[in-house]
Amino acid sequence: MSEKLPQTMNVIAIGEDGAPNSLHLTTCNVPRPQADEILVRIGAAGVNRGDCMQRIGLYPPPPGAPDIMGLEFAGTVVACGDEADKWQPGNRVAALVAGGGYAEYACVHQDHALAIPDDMSFTDAAALPETIFTVFANVFEGGDLQKGETLLVHGGSSGIGTTAIQMAKHWGAKVVITAGSDDKCAACRDLGADLTVNYKSRDFVDACRDFTQGAGINVILDMVGGDYIARNMEAAAVGGRIVNIAYMQGFSAEVNFLPVMLKRLTLTGSTLRARPLAEKTRLAEAVNKAFWPHIGAAVKPIVDSVYPLAEAGKAHTHMESSHHIGKIILDCSN
Repeated sequence: MSEKLPQTMNVIAIGEDGAPNSLHLTTCNVPRPQADEILVRIGAAGVNRGDCMQRIGLYPPPPGAPDIMGLEFAGTVVACGDEADKWQPGNRVAALVAGGGYAEYACVHQDHALAIPDDMSFTDAAALPETIFTVFANVFEGGDLQKGETLLVHGGSSGIGTTAIQMAKHWGAKVVITAGSDDKCAACRDLGADLTVNYKSRDFVDACRDFTQGAGINVILDMVGGDYIARNMEAAAVGGRIVNIAYMQGFSAEVNFLPVMLKRLTLTGSTLRARPLAEKTRLAEAVNKAFWPHIGAAVKPIVDSVYPLAEAGKAHTHMESSHHIGKIILDCSN
């Protein structure tokens, strides 16, 4: 250990009614790393839709995970388990976890942590794990996006969306996004989006048809669901791949599946939180090889706002307003 560890730490707990303003600081014991884990003093943690879902009881942590919210963080290694030999106290890392980020300390399996550049702040680094892992697993593995193809991202100004734009452009693909305001569309264009569609003033199916000269979209990343499910099929190209990672407008829809046959479409989706340890290790290694070397350059963290850990409720209210562009971050350093 490089520092004397306290016995207790501040964490965010969820109140009985599950409202944003029910989130409050409490204390619990500082966790101790298992044999293959490292303990990290958290500098900053990312706020995600999954946290909001957990707050209202719809996204419980998988067995064995902490019941504290928080799926990603960045900080400094302060202790290592007996069999953890990849990191040393003092190393600066970012990590994707199944829970525990809304706290001053958290443990993570040593294989799931990634080194962050010396000149990158914890605030910026905490904006990256969930988005990069999610985009890589769903766009590049699940969607098999190829150089020269076109990617459609719904919610282009979200944390996922702003990262997907940059990763896809770095990969050599064309990018179309949808967003709910002209300001959000402008921000996405600044990140490299080839076409931005304000869905409040233009139908994205028509826009995609015009942009591709009738060919359609190769890969669609959707976190909306609802009536977008059928409309995505309409917008997709022959052989298109549609990947769902959330259903903000509902899990159910009345859908004509004939386009699936006629266009030979692939419909898929995934979540990262409950994946087995070995699969998370494989994914971390793939991300570390393909995209992590480019963070801060080709793939920059886009941070909308930063809240103190004690104001996690305000951060959730801001998240649920959908007014943000990029990531919302909690400063866990005080």
